[in-house]
Amino acid sequence: MIFGRGRFPAAVGTFEAAVQAQDADAAERAFARLTQTVSKAADADLRAAGPRLSALLGQVPPGPRAVVAVLIGACVERGADPLACAPAVLASSLDAFEQAAVFCERWTAAGRGELPGREGEGLEEADFERIGFEPVTAWEALPQFEMACVAMLNSLQVRREAPGREELAAAVARVAELSDEPFKCLAYALAVLDDEPLIALDRATGAGFALRASGIGDNFQLHTLLADALIGPGLVEGQAPSTEAVACCRDQPGMVPTTGSFNLVGADGEWIWNEGKPADIPVVDGVRLVVLDPPAYQRNWPAGRFFPGMTGELVYDHTLAPEESAALLARVAEPIR
Repeated sequence: MIFGRGRFPAAVGTFEAAVQAQDADAAERAFARLTQTVSKAADADLRAAGPRLSALLGQVPPGPRAVVAVLIGACVERGADPLACAPAVLASSLDAFEQAAVFCERWTAAGRGELPGREGEGLEEADFERIGFEPVTAWEALPQFEMACVAMLNSLQVRREAPGREELAAAVARVAELSDEPFKCLAYALAVLDDEPLIALDRATGAGFALRASGIGDNFQLHTLLADALIGPGLVEGQAPSTEAVACCRDQPGMVPTTGSFNLVGADGEWIWNEGKPADIPVVDGVRLVVLDPPAYQRNWPAGRFFPGMTGELVYDHTLAPEESAALLARVAEPIR
């Protein structure tokens, strides 16, 4: 049965009351109505529902909790206050990843072999007794929590102010280590830098440039924005990306083809691969430093945002004094091929 738009606020209220009353049967029925009606909900109803569901999230049983977190993410994407919604989603996600680490450890200790799939493939009834209901449920729910967290972390305000980001990053890394699953979207979202100083050195000319980066998800996006910031105004030579490619890397939807303008190298001489993220770029004197070399070969990729809901920005600040650039360049290793 498909419910109309007006049913969603009622479903939220019913679910809220049932969870607060710890009425499991009523909560299960209300949860079904909640998931059935959300697709028809008006933006105003979703804006109002986000903080209410977030305030309730810690009381929701482990089974449906991840789905409710995803619903909160949908509310944020439709206009709910992300800072009001994020703390509960991040806290529940932290708990889920910590429980999932317990699952991985107990699964291995029990000699159960390869970790099971998310839909229960490879699980046995005895595993719920052997490992525990919450660790098993958490393991199965990680993709939903990852999706919900990214919806929160699209917000600059959340990335700057919401608590628990470092703890969640550590928990994600622990599960990734135990499971060999990278959880790349969440790991990258937690590592996004904002108002981050960046220095680019053009090895050919010795010129250096100070910039600031925010909301850039990966180095494909950084590479395109860096080429626009430096080649576009004529600060360095090279092939500038198109206006459309730059717009897609900032705040416009979609992706358009582009060609690499540089070979990016760290101060340690290691190549900075486009598949990596800005947070991995080595730091020199407290600032991430990128050396610009000519492309070793032609690289083409679809330019756009790694996180489609996150605004990316790279702003040119100033050109370094020649002696400052020379001092930095003297500390840079030759590229390692």
